[in-house]
Order: sequence, then C-alpha cells, then structure tokens
Amino acid sequence: MADTTLTRMDLSEAVFREVGLSRNESAQLVEAVLEYISDALVQGEQVKISSFGTFSVRDKTARVGRNPKTGEEVPINPRRVLTFRPSHLMKDRVANGNKR
Repeated sequence: MADTTLTRMDLSEAVFREVGLSRNESAQLVEAVLEYISDALVQGEQVKISSFGTFSVRDKTARVGRNPKTGEEVPINPRRVLTFRPSHLMKDRVANGNKR
C-alpha cells in the first residue's frame, strides 16, 4: 500500500488539469464543494455521492464504558459522529485495485 495522502491541493490540481480552470479557480471550486458538504453534514443532512458513497451524521447516546486497564466504569457523553458507507461500486473498485 502506498503511504501517500490525497490533499485539497491535489484535488485542485486535478481540477486544473482535467477541467481547464485556472489554479486559483480550481482551488476555490474544491473549497466551495467541501464547504457545501461540511455545511450539509453539520445540519444533519446525508450527503450521497453516486458511485462513491454516503456520508451521514449519527447521534450516539450517553453510556457507561469501562477503562480496559483498571476496569473502572467511566461515563461516555452523548455525541455526534460522522459515518461513511461506500457504494458497492467503490467497494468493488477498492477490492480490485486501480483497475477500471
């Protein structure tokens, strides 16, 4: 497996190469899309990207956990968590490597 990370800069560079916008416009487009997705998730909406997957926010209730070292019970506060479910096409693509 590669030890590389896809960054915002990489995304904007790909938009620059593929779409032909200027580098600045490409960066602004990537930022606008990511902000739009983030805002929707903060509002509790699902974000479904066809052939990629679905992002959603789940509310977890308060519960009692246990410290594995000491065995002591510890309260865990309620919280919101971000989840991602990849589409079947994405699962298949990842399983098969980079083949299209």
